[in-house]
Amino acid sequence: MAVAWEEYFRLVFQEKAPQKPVEQNVVHFPPLLRLLEKKQELAAVDQDLQVQKEEFHSRMATLSQRWAQLEQKEQALKESFIRFDKFLQDAEARRGRAQRRAAQEGHGVRHREAEALRLRAQLEELRRERARLQRRLRRLEPCARLLERVLEQMPEFQEIPELVARFDGLVDTQAALKLAERKRQAELDETHAQLHRLRETKQDELLRLGQQRAQLREQLEAARERTLQWESKWTQIQNTAAAKTLLLGRTRMAVLNLYQLVRLRQSQPLDMDVEDTEGQLEEVKLFIMDLSATLASLAQAEPTVMVSSPARQAAKGT
Repeated sequence: MAVAWEEYFRLVFQEKAPQKPVEQNVVHFPPLLRLLEKKQELAAVDQDLQVQKEEFHSRMATLSQRWAQLEQKEQALKESFIRFDKFLQDAEARRGRAQRRAAQEGHGVRHREAEALRLRAQLEELRRERARLQRRLRRLEPCARLLERVLEQMPEFQEIPELVARFDGLVDTQAALKLAERKRQAELDETHAQLHRLRETKQDELLRLGQQRAQLREQLEAARERTLQWESKWTQIQNTAAAKTLLLGRTRMAVLNLYQLVRLRQSQPLDMDVEDTEGQLEEVKLFIMDLSATLASLAQAEPTVMVSSPARQAAKGT
């Protein structure tokens, strides 16, 4: 714990400093007297301060002792708490062990009781089984006597167990044969079912193929009809092309004849190619245009000639 020594000494000095009396008329002492007075005051203050220091140190020593005692007591108390906690833990552990032991003992008792009940029930079951076996033995006694008589009649068997073993073997063989027969019957049923499914599948497939065949036949008929239509159209196109070709040939021959007549009329040689129909037509066109112009000029000159002829006739009459 930190102690503010300066503050403590200042407070003590203020408490112990002599208070100056309030006087109405202040008497001014010489400086030497004031100095002596101050020294006396300081000595008194130092003495009081020394006393306060000793008291403070004694108090601090007392407090330190008390703090040490308190720490020792606190440590002892902590140790007591630790021992008490350990005691509580030990007590709790002992109590838990005692409870577990009691629970185990109770469980063992219950287990033994349950085991006793189970053994009693098993004993009762064994008694009932014994009674049942006795009743069965009494019921099978005629069979045993019958087996003895059979054994007497069948010398190949020496003991009844051999006969029973043979009978059991025959029964097992019969059971195996029945099992094999059931398996074969199951396989046969499965084969019949597979055959039935296969027939149904094939019938469905045949039906589907028949429908597909009918569709294909319809498509074939439609294709044949379209083929006939296109063949007729092709024949018509060929006939039309032949007619057009014939007409073109005739036209070209007519143009060639006209061209030859025009060139003969003009007294000029045939200088164009026979296949140049357009050029021949152009020559014929020019000739016709020239001829038309000539005819137009002759038509304009003919009225003048007709007017002059009656005038000459009148003059001759006079």
